[in-house]
Amino acid sequence: MIKLSSKRKKAQGLTEYVLIIALIALVAVAAMQIFGEKIKTKFEKLSDVVAAGD
Repeated sequence: MIKLSSKRKKAQGLTEYVLIIALIALVAVAAMQIFGEKIKTKFEKLSDVVAAGD
């Protein structure tokens, strides 16, 4: 088995974290594309109900 230097291990760990963060960002963007309009509609209805209660 090949031993990795300390710098290479740190770089590999950092790269893994960047990939995880990028994946989370992609999922978040996809979720907003899919559910964004539904969420907007719900908040508009809620806003109308609150405004009518005044």
